[in-house]
Amino acid sequence: MDRVALISDVHGNLTALEAVLRDIAARGIERIFNLGDYVGKGPRGRAVVDKCREVCEVNLLGNWDDSLPDPNRTDDREALRWWKNELPEEQWTWLRGLPFSYDFLISGRQVRLFHASSTDVHRRILYDHDEAEFLSFFENTPATGDGPVPTVVGYADTHDPFYESDRGRTLFNTGSVGNSLGDPTPVYVILEGVLDSPAPAPFSIQFVRVPYDAYAELAVARELGMPECDGYESELIHGLYRTNLYNGIPRAYHGRRTPTTPS
Repeated sequence: MDRVALISDVHGNLTALEAVLRDIAARGIERIFNLGDYVGKGPRGRAVVDKCREVCEVNLLGNWDDSLPDPNRTDDREALRWWKNELPEEQWTWLRGLPFSYDFLISGRQVRLFHASSTDVHRRILYDHDEAEFLSFFENTPATGDGPVPTVVGYADTHDPFYESDRGRTLFNTGSVGNSLGDPTPVYVILEGVLDSPAPAPFSIQFVRVPYDAYAELAVARELGMPECDGYESELIHGLYRTNLYNGIPRAYHGRRTPTTPS
């Protein structure tokens, strides 16, 4: 059986990335696919990009990778300037030039990976979606191209890992390595099966949580003078999204569905 590690949303958190890579190596996994968002939110985007270029076989485009180096970006708050300027210009070009999606076969299943949705890295679809949104993940679009229609789709973006299966289709979210919310422990996914095989064979999707020294990462951010360190602490230590912190929104259940009365 072959195994592939899927990581995503490292967001400049080198300490978390290194902990996850140690766990991947300890399991003897040599193939790593990255679903994007290397930069922003954390202090060491440049080092994260360098490490991912070194160890990841597949690197995909995330919304931060597209927007942060965008010369036409209109949002120009202090933290965004800091995160962008921490990167060398060569990385700006590399990030924005990353591919949108990646397709492959494993154990007879057609798999597609992308960052946020089948249409755009900036279109966010939460785990608490409707049927139309679920089905949209499996569509060919101008962004994905006209390859074989997938039966398994993995995405990231929301920092909220989950698994869903319906009518022969499987959708999962990898969660986040460097900016996990809810449970702030870094999470990644292991796919196991027979790679490049059209024949049905055993197949599994495993979620792995890896503890790390979040306070050490926060200390680096403060030492480097990164803006929004209070928001970074909220996310790394408490798993509370910084925008909620700044807007005074208390921690609450993250779903939108209205509870139904048992019949």
